[in-house]
Amino acid sequence: MSVALDEMDRKILAQLQQDASQSLDEIARKVGSSKTPVWNRIRKMREGGVIGRQTVILDPEALGLEACFFVLIRTSEHDAAWQEKFLHALLGRPEVLEAHRLAGDIDYILKVRVRNARAYDQFYQALIAEVKVHNVTALLSMEEIKSTTLLPL
Repeated sequence: MSVALDEMDRKILAQLQQDASQSLDEIARKVGSSKTPVWNRIRKMREGGVIGRQTVILDPEALGLEACFFVLIRTSEHDAAWQEKFLHALLGRPEVLEAHRLAGDIDYILKVRVRNARAYDQFYQALIAEVKVHNVTALLSMEEIKSTTLLPL
C-alpha cells in the first residue's frame, strides 16, 4: 500500500524520529496542528507501512559491547540453499546488527557488535562452522564518527 506524504506528514515523521516518546499533544504543538489530525495521520502512516515498530536506542558501550566490527564476506556459493542457510545463521546471531548483500567484489557486509576481540573470534568461529564462506575480512571500527537512525525527509 503506497501512502502519499505531504509536508505535514513529513513534519510529524521528523518529530517521531527525534523522539517517539513525545505525547500527541507535544507533536501537534510542534507541527502546528491539533491532536486528532496528528493521530489520524500517524495511524494512516502505520497502516501504510511508512512507520514500522517503535523501539528505544541503547548505548552499546554502556552495555559492555565496546567492539564494532565490519565483516566483509566473499563466498563461492550463490545458490538459494546456501543463501537460506546463511540468512538463518545471521538471524540467529544477535551480535549481527546489520547485514547487506552487495554488488562488487564483496558479497556481504555485516555490522557486528561484541564485547571485545575474543568475543568477535567466538562469533567468527561459530559462523564459519555453520556456513561455508570463501573469505572473511574483519575491520575493527576505531571510532564511530556518525551513527543515526534519522532518515532524510
